[in-house]
Amino acid sequence: MVYHLLYPLHDVFSAFNVFRYITFRTIYATITAMAIAFLLGPWLIRKLQSLNISQPIRDDGPDSHQAKQGTPTMGGILIIFSVVTSTLLWANLTVEYVWFALVVTVGYGTIGFMDDYSKLVRKNSKGIPGKIRLAGEVAIALFVSILLYVKPGFSSSITIPFFKTILPDLGWGYIILATFIIVGAANAVNLTDGLDGLATGPAIICFLTYLFFAYFAGNIKIANYLQIPYVAGAGELAVFCGAMAGAGLGFLWYNAYPAQVFMGDVGSLSLGGALGTLAVATKQEILLAVVGGIFVLETVSVIFQVGWFKMSNGKRIFRMAPLHHHFELKGWAEPKVIVRFWIISGILALLAVSTLKIR
Repeated sequence: MVYHLLYPLHDVFSAFNVFRYITFRTIYATITAMAIAFLLGPWLIRKLQSLNISQPIRDDGPDSHQAKQGTPTMGGILIIFSVVTSTLLWANLTVEYVWFALVVTVGYGTIGFMDDYSKLVRKNSKGIPGKIRLAGEVAIALFVSILLYVKPGFSSSITIPFFKTILPDLGWGYIILATFIIVGAANAVNLTDGLDGLATGPAIICFLTYLFFAYFAGNIKIANYLQIPYVAGAGELAVFCGAMAGAGLGFLWYNAYPAQVFMGDVGSLSLGGALGTLAVATKQEILLAVVGGIFVLETVSVIFQVGWFKMSNGKRIFRMAPLHHHFELKGWAEPKVIVRFWIISGILALLAVSTLKIR
């Protein structure tokens, strides 16, 4: 809104010309989202506490987690509100990619909210039935994937890291791949959200990484120089990424160990869904597995654990899944697990960015 209100006045006041720059608006979208999350955090925490909306702790989890009993959850509402408000203020709202990202963020946040509400308020331990929840996630992802596929100028080819000339065109199959990436990313982040700030930190790193990918993809000169697909308008997603990173930082102030609030499914699903959407829209689909490597490892650990448990009549690969619980049960202190996972996430992000030049 700021962009649409003030930039048209640049012919009268030349200073308003600054609003045309994506970099300027990305910086202030980041600051705005962070300020909103930081300032509204205490109020939301008190509100959640007054409503007795707290995270139930697994009885079979590490004993140290019992101290978290009573910590309010559903703090992801704060992230979504901060991101949507900041994006609407600073982004060019005529660019469809911005709306695609917002639709997935709010849509997945709504599914997560309904799941959390069912578990915590209605005291239904199972929440939304898994098939219904998955169907909702697929429906939203499929809707956005189809819109991307039919968008004029959007390519149905996929980008293979390290190869500049190998761009297989999947045709309508791209819709299936894009849907899988969005749904998979959402659930991967959801699985990772098990320790204080564990999902928030890597998510911030991922959004900052895709901030650069979005800006590069939307700038024809940079895209040609790096020999990556040019996606007209995708640069505006950098504003959305900045808002996501800023909201994450503001939320992390209260979510860092020892957490005063958890994000809940409303937060983890919306963050993951947004990441998947960014990967597809910026044509860096495969690189999401590297950028979000922590989320991939957590998901794979669960798949292997469950699969091996069924195949071997009760034997386990890890002491407990997801992977972060395995290290806790090995004796790692929770803050050590969190920070080390953050460090790995940062290294993976750097590796992913380096692939833009290794082609």
